[in-house]
Amino acid sequence: MNKPLILVVEDDAPVRSLIATTLKTHDYKYLSAQNGAGAITEALSHNPDVVLLDLGLPDMDGVDVIRKIRSWSNMPIIVISARTEDSDKIEALDAGADDYLTKPFSVEELLARLRVTQRRLALMKTDFAQESPVFMNGALKIDYAAGCAFLDGEELHLTPIEYKLLCLLSRNVGRVLTHTYITQQIWGSSWENDVASLRVFMATLRKKLERGGKKQQYIQTQLKVD
Repeated sequence: MNKPLILVVEDDAPVRSLIATTLKTHDYKYLSAQNGAGAITEALSHNPDVVLLDLGLPDMDGVDVIRKIRSWSNMPIIVISARTEDSDKIEALDAGADDYLTKPFSVEELLARLRVTQRRLALMKTDFAQESPVFMNGALKIDYAAGCAFLDGEELHLTPIEYKLLCLLSRNVGRVLTHTYITQQIWGSSWENDVASLRVFMATLRKKLERGGKKQQYIQTQLKVD
């Protein structure tokens, strides 16, 4: 499996050096940027496979960098930040981040997250080649080939994770999917942070699917009874 090209966006020199050394030691190709403007330039110029992004950048907030990248690309973005409040995590995930690591972090966990992302990239390519072209359910239409979803003929503006969740659910209509199964399919793991992130993404996806007057319930939650 080819190692992905990684863009490291970090203004703290010691942290940037640690990440770069870790990537180099494990034979990852990488680029680096020290601010938001540099990150956007590098992302546009080199189209990296993965972005490791600090939120506290000197020229702009990292969340704004996420939004700008999401305006043209679905490249995976892993936030690495000292911000620990749930509101900060939710804002970054809502903006389009795929994962969130809190500083201080272990090198082992960073590498694990990269391996998960690498496997997910490979699976996405396989799914794209094998899946049926279109899914229809009432007013909902998913065009797998185009990577778009529509409700009542209008395109839904979904984050990459929301879209992947919607595709996963559409392939499993009528089945009850556990938190563990969903997080394994979306993130390749079932860490506690993944379950918390899943709740956020599921809530925002429900809101987008239930817009307007009809509010058809496409996603149902089944409570576990002991």
